Amino acid sequence: MFPGVVPAPFSMVKLGPDVESGTTDAYSGYLPAGQIWGFSMMHESGTGGAPKYGVVSQMPAVGTVPSPLVDLGQNRSVDDTAEVGYYRSSLANDVNVELAATEHAAMYQYSFPSGNSSSVVVDVSHVLPSFRGRGWGQGYAGGKFSVSGSSYKGQGIYNNGWNLAPDWTIYFCGHFDQPAVSAKTFTGNDTTLYTYGNGTVTNGTYRQGGVFTFDSTNVTSRVGVSFISPAQACDNVATEIPEGTTLETLVSRAQDRWNEQVFSKVTTTESNITVLRQLYSYLYGMMLIPSNTTNENPLWESAEPSYSDIFTMWDLFRCSTSLMHVLQPSAYEEQIRSLIDIWRHEGWLPDARSSDYTGRTQGGSNADNVLADAYVKGVRGLVNWQDGYSAMKTDAEVVPPNNFDPIANDSSTKEGRGALPDWKEYGYITPRFSRAVSRAVEYSANDFGLYQVASGLNIADDAAKYLNRSRNWRNHWNPAQTSFNTSGFVVPRYANGSFDYPYDPTQCGGCYWSDPYYEDTPWSYSFNAHHDIYHLISLSGGPTGFVQRLETFFEPGLYSNNSAYGSTLFNPGNEPAFTTPYLFNYVGRQDLSVKHSRSAAKAYYNAGNSGLPGNSDAGAMQTWLLWNMIGLYPMTGQDFFLIGSPWFERLEIQLGTNKSLIVTSTGGDADTAYYVQSLTVNGKPWDRAWVTWEEVFADGGRMDFVLGSEPMRWANGTLPPSPASGDTPSGYQ
Repeated sequence: MFPGVVPAPFSMVKLGPDVESGTTDAYSGYLPAGQIWGFSMMHESGTGGAPKYGVVSQMPAVGTVPSPLVDLGQNRSVDDTAEVGYYRSSLANDVNVELAATEHAAMYQYSFPSGNSSSVVVDVSHVLPSFRGRGWGQGYAGGKFSVSGSSYKGQGIYNNGWNLAPDWTIYFCGHFDQPAVSAKTFTGNDTTLYTYGNGTVTNGTYRQGGVFTFDSTNVTSRVGVSFISPAQACDNVATEIPEGTTLETLVSRAQDRWNEQVFSKVTTTESNITVLRQLYSYLYGMMLIPSNTTNENPLWESAEPSYSDIFTMWDLFRCSTSLMHVLQPSAYEEQIRSLIDIWRHEGWLPDARSSDYTGRTQGGSNADNVLADAYVKGVRGLVNWQDGYSAMKTDAEVVPPNNFDPIANDSSTKEGRGALPDWKEYGYITPRFSRAVSRAVEYSANDFGLYQVASGLNIADDAAKYLNRSRNWRNHWNPAQTSFNTSGFVVPRYANGSFDYPYDPTQCGGCYWSDPYYEDTPWSYSFNAHHDIYHLISLSGGPTGFVQRLETFFEPGLYSNNSAYGSTLFNPGNEPAFTTPYLFNYVGRQDLSVKHSRSAAKAYYNAGNSGLPGNSDAGAMQTWLLWNMIGLYPMTGQDFFLIGSPWFERLEIQLGTNKSLIVTSTGGDADTAYYVQSLTVNGKPWDRAWVTWEEVFADGGRMDFVLGSEPMRWANGTLPPSPASGDTPSGYQ
């Protein structure tokens, strides 16, 4: 997570400390231990893979700085402190650093010890390094830096990172509000960048920047950034942080914006401070990225919005983008329009994007799922859905050029569906393609998304085609494969039609780029045909067999290789298992959905600094718990939500002008009495374990739960839809 200053939801500037331990990747710049070696203006939050950004940096130093190429890192004398819109570090050299920002500019406020001159090093070549040895470290490719009195401007050119980006440029314009007694530029080719007790970081990158020295103990700096030009960077700082602006003003402004745009949209009668901390910090965490780069797109001129730092649709499509739609409908529509505009100008929808460059695609073309979800839930506005569907169809029909990614060089990891040749020829994906099985499951969901949009646009032939293709996950199902007294799993399949058999469904190789499954096991992926659940239930031996399969998945002590998660087959720390606790709703066992989703929420989440079961993944983990708190769970690409159990006696979500969803509960207890006894929706008694978008979100709604300590089979009405399975079967309660 990024703990620094994010002055508004989706802000381009994210200002905070960069910490080095010498061995550990600081994905967001921050580490709890190690030396601070700069305070930079751009970061991502909650991401893994490798660090990105850490650019446009300043670092204070006591006295003069004879050689800015040496290690200037400092330990912290006390723990850093932070609140919304504000960050403070106290360094071991007695320099205090306070930070505040706006969307395109930053303020650094330094307090130096008396008795020495005070210096600030502006390091244009500063980037966050990677120690993983995968070739994902960032590079500095050169730039410009000029000084005029106590001001500076220039540009830095950077490349690589997790998305393997080619050269990209950020421009900057900075002012110190005190006169400098000395202002010098520096350049150098220092192959030993930073040395620590545990080793040395080297890359031989050309370095440049400037050193400003003052005779004051209090120094303030204002810096603007832009992807467009130094002039626009200067305009950004002049407009957003004019001379004379106080740090307190910026902090207050940031807190007002977060309160107005995010926190005030969700209100509750809850008084438990721990639960409130989770609720509001998770709302905050899910809206740090993507970054709104509207009017800051250097690649093309467009009237459309622009968003970058999408990391990644693979992480976000299951439950994050749907919650963004609920909580930030205007920004969500802009994000959809931005995705389509990227396709217009680059030919492909991105699964991930950073520094205005698409990459990587971990599995399917999952922007298709996001667009389909927006379409079926009525997002229209200024979205051009003809173009949106054409973008989705590109993913479904055109093989992207291979970018020869060293970690998986069989097909494109940049965009589109690299394994499309097998998908179209066989209806499944052979092991000649990496991540073959997990890709096949995701391609099926992607094609279901095309079916949904084609149906809405009355393109009947396409709708029939893609509905049929959405069932291709079935071609990976081997009914003879067994595990823990359960039969049938999605497994690798060869071109001659044979399965890789036997295949241990508890194993996924390295579970990474070159393996048959990505970041989870066959057990988990075998539950992931969320648009075709009733066929999966039939393959699993009907409702009784499906319940047994699900219960086995959550049985503690069963799987010793997963000890971090209570020795279960269920891995709450990765997205492929996000939906699985709620699948009991499809067989009339809503009580078991509540049991296992609440158990996961309480066991793996807390309000502390280890309060998530895995990487935040750009807020994905936060949104899973937020849905759990609300008492609903989205089925992406479909217009309904599975019902869980709410945490609060009253929760109200503002949905727009004079619209809200109100969720209440009586008789509940957070630890023991959370089973649904009965439910009314919009004042009517309810016997379904699902509600539609139209019923509770489109124009607002109300859900009133009665909770208790004993499981109750209250949901005996119509089962949730499963469009690819045909008619909803009877007798599954």
